[in-house]
Amino acid sequence: MKRRTVLTLLIGVALCGCGGVASVANEPAANDPNAYTGTDSERIEQAVAAAPEFGGLVRIPARRPDAESSRTHWALDRAILLPANTTLLLENSVLKLSDKCRDNFIRSANAGPGIKKVEPLENIFVVGVGNARLEGADRPRATGDSGKRLGERTYGTDAGKDGESQTGDWRNIGVLFAKVKNFGIENLTIVNSHCWGISLEKCEFGRVARISFDSTERREIDGKSVFTLNQDGVDLRKGCRNITIESIRGRTGDDLVALTAIGATARDGGSFDSTEVSEFDPSADNDIRDVVIRDVVGYSAGGHQIVRFLNASGIKIYRITLDSLTDTAPTPGYDRATIRIGDANPAWGGVTPVGDTFGFVIRNVHSSSKHAVLIAGSLTDSTIENVVNYNPAISDVTFESGKENVRNVVIEEFINVRRAEDK
Repeated sequence: MKRRTVLTLLIGVALCGCGGVASVANEPAANDPNAYTGTDSERIEQAVAAAPEFGGLVRIPARRPDAESSRTHWALDRAILLPANTTLLLENSVLKLSDKCRDNFIRSANAGPGIKKVEPLENIFVVGVGNARLEGADRPRATGDSGKRLGERTYGTDAGKDGESQTGDWRNIGVLFAKVKNFGIENLTIVNSHCWGISLEKCEFGRVARISFDSTERREIDGKSVFTLNQDGVDLRKGCRNITIESIRGRTGDDLVALTAIGATARDGGSFDSTEVSEFDPSADNDIRDVVIRDVVGYSAGGHQIVRFLNASGIKIYRITLDSLTDTAPTPGYDRATIRIGDANPAWGGVTPVGDTFGFVIRNVHSSSKHAVLIAGSLTDSTIENVVNYNPAISDVTFESGKENVRNVVIEEFINVRRAEDK
């Protein structure tokens, strides 16, 4: 409660023009990139550098047209790097990746190319005021995750170029935080992301809220329909805990919300061969735990899952609450699953040992997918209740990996109905 009160006060101070260093009327203050010249990225970086004078506050309103361009959106050539104790306000503004950018929209400043070990940061907030949008490039240099080859499985103008990575990587993520404690990402619309819209690695005590997505896994670029894969919405990766995800809306090319803790090989951070920017130490506490997900309304336009939980290699996911999920897909059976737990595919580590995925409370779900709840791994000590299934051709819960991998799970209050338009 205290953290949110402080953030609210910061926003109030910003909107009334108070606090920090005084500025001449109608002249942008030093924490506003409109006060500077140079490329848009250079101007934003100067505003971030000035933020300590304003209590860590950076304001990005709409870009003011100037001699260089009449556009009102900000064209990013590289990621906005946010240090500790920083609040970034996007005030009715649009951040758009330029066609020469192969980087995130926003990244915690502790992580990046060549940073082998990420050091923790605290108190980073990204807050949209009014209509705040993040838009992908018109012609992305790369899309997809580190398992997708450019020009073959997913689009990228870097395909075939010497000296450029030929697969996707963590630079394709929209908003990327690593090892950040006490954070918030709120009130943003993310359109045509190059990979996952928001990804958190080893983050704790935070909130992701009021985020809307509009991505479909395919785009028309220069008159051709192309794939832009792995367009998840919000992803929590290994080591995330004490996080609330709420009021998520829209459509994504891949999973709308995903908690994924996979991969067992030690590696340094900052390399371009991974979709995670931080290092991986198998001996560390990499479990995902104590996560609340609520008020999710949307679907996967690519026909995948709406909410997915995936863990492997001895990494656990536990104490998870998922409350109020509404599948808004245009037709019944559009998505594979409204909720998917685990994966029997050996490529993802296979069925998790019984006891590695536990303590789930899933309730108040509206589903029209091929599977309302698909258990493809293991699940123990959990409850699934109050599910309204608009595709009664399937069973209430699909035990793809076998009931022997599901223990002490209470399943009750499933209602099978047909939507009025299908009767």
